[in-house]
Amino acid sequence: MKRIFISTGEVSGDLQGSLLVTALYQAAKRLGIEIEIVALGGGKMAAAGAKILFDTNGIGSVGIVEALAYVIPMLKSQKVAKQYLEANPPDIVILIDYMTPNMGMGKLIKKIFPNIPLFYYIAPQQWVYAASNNDTKKIVNFTDKLFAVFPAEAAFYANKGANVQFVGHPLIDRMATCPTRADARAALGIADDEIAIALIPASRWQELTYLMPAIFEAAQRLQIILPNVRFWVPLSRSEYRESIQTAINSYQLMATLVADQPDAVLAAADLAIAKSGTVSLELGLLGVPHMVIYKFNKVTAWIARNILRVTFPFISPVNLAEMKPIVAELIQEEANADRIVEESLALLQNADRRNKMLADYAEMRAAFGPSGVCDRVANEILLSAKDS
Repeated sequence: MKRIFISTGEVSGDLQGSLLVTALYQAAKRLGIEIEIVALGGGKMAAAGAKILFDTNGIGSVGIVEALAYVIPMLKSQKVAKQYLEANPPDIVILIDYMTPNMGMGKLIKKIFPNIPLFYYIAPQQWVYAASNNDTKKIVNFTDKLFAVFPAEAAFYANKGANVQFVGHPLIDRMATCPTRADARAALGIADDEIAIALIPASRWQELTYLMPAIFEAAQRLQIILPNVRFWVPLSRSEYRESIQTAINSYQLMATLVADQPDAVLAAADLAIAKSGTVSLELGLLGVPHMVIYKFNKVTAWIARNILRVTFPFISPVNLAEMKPIVAELIQEEANADRIVEESLALLQNADRRNKMLADYAEMRAAFGPSGVCDRVANEILLSAKDS
């Protein structure tokens, strides 16, 4: 029996973790290896067959001030994991994204179990902003092999001396299973002459505060300009239902909150107004024109700009894939209703702008290489374990 420990967090990490868990069990069956997977993760990973030691689905934020509320639960999750692993040593460790917690987890595991192979799958976006070269060195030092999902990510870590392999992005496989646009619109009851706009304000609590007001104000204006528009809001976490529904009612939006068909909402959309994150790549792979919105606490933004001097080329994974501006990124001061309405109308009414974005999406998809990403990663990991 090979025991595999996986550490990740937040909604996106739980999704990526669940895809890998499924692939690991399938690969183990093919290779004749018996495995057990324990994890810091969430409900999707549990449904895929992982034993969850601590639910980290809601432990996550972007920003300095924003992270303070999650320090105690993060430390608690690491304590639970440490106690379990000391009593039940793993044979393999896999870290998925989740920058700060997994930095601590990686150093801890290498200290306790220096000879256990540790893989990093979907590295933190340290390679994008490189705010701390010291953090990069730590990742390289405690990671035996890094599986990169972006070409630029692979090049960055290879340049820093990591043992890195570019594998492509796992979402190319998942999105291939989504319904077609026609099927999605039929399932949601969207008429042919109706403009469907997906509003995607939050997968973290902070985003309900910083992003949702601007997105919903823009939607309020758009429904005045476009009488045949209807909005669809996929629910990322059940805890957000009341806050989002209250906001929909307050802004008097012609909007439907959808909990059980999130992929259909994305596939059916003529346009999406989305927070930054994994959902941007999902939209790009589905061929849905969109823009990306993000805003931080003002204190976080000031510290990042004036003290840490943080810079980054892009935040959307669509843009990061090709390292060029495929989708508009409205960040901080630009994350306002005026700019959102402007970008929305341009994408809905300017055929050249829309067609250019769709062509860029095709180039982006090609950059990720062939399908079967999780299967390739799972095979690599388990073959290394079989040989050890």
